[in-house]
Amino acid sequence: MVKFSNTLLGLLNLLTMLLSIPILAGGIWLSHRASTTDCERFLEKPVIALGVFLLVVSIAGLIGACCRQSCLLWIYLLVMFVLIVLLFCFTIFAFVVTNKGVGRVVSDRGYKEYRLGDYSNWLQKRVSSNSNWNKIKSCLQDGKVCQSLQQNTQTYNQFINSNLSPIQAGCCAPPSECNFLYINETVWSKPPTLNSTNSDCATWSNDQNALCYDCSSCKAGVLANIKSDWKKVAVVNIVFLIFLIVVYSVGCCAFRNNRRDNSWK
Repeated sequence: MVKFSNTLLGLLNLLTMLLSIPILAGGIWLSHRASTTDCERFLEKPVIALGVFLLVVSIAGLIGACCRQSCLLWIYLLVMFVLIVLLFCFTIFAFVVTNKGVGRVVSDRGYKEYRLGDYSNWLQKRVSSNSNWNKIKSCLQDGKVCQSLQQNTQTYNQFINSNLSPIQAGCCAPPSECNFLYINETVWSKPPTLNSTNSDCATWSNDQNALCYDCSSCKAGVLANIKSDWKKVAVVNIVFLIFLIVVYSVGCCAFRNNRRDNSWK
């Protein structure tokens, strides 16, 4: 009679294997799109890698649990142990690197402004890399983050009192210290002479494909968004970590059952 732990482990890995199929299919679909953008190319490899990893590990765990293959189950447990350690380290790392950085309240503004220097050096280096930033910028452009503001048709007072997201505040509008003249949500008129020392004032462009996407404030806005998301991911990781530990414990029981049954043969 199949042990309960083997049956439970087999069911868990069957569910994981079924989950990996749409993930892998989504990654392959992204890679074969005729109009694949830099943003999609940036996402396709991690999605495919995640799908393949889940598929291979779940198959190893399924066969090891149901077919009493102790060797496969040992490899499965080793991978699970490494995954638990890595996930634990990542969760701690996420809390550490996102500890710094907060939006600055600006007078007469309903939204906060963000500065790159307020964030951890590690995060700053990630967005300061041209190769990384070009991929992130492509995602922002594909997502039409700034174009969505144009649908509001706001007056100046309405715009400055609106609740812009960190990315919209950093990428779609020049910093308030530039003292640009408001035309519409994504078009601002520069004064004849720039009195501000902020380099973003010179970087700003009314070209709708450029705007402030290369500004430090835009990178800071992305980091503010990442900080918020990573905090949420870290909480989810804690729940997932507990789940992995439970699965690992069940796997250890199944491995012990396999060895016991093999010793009786």
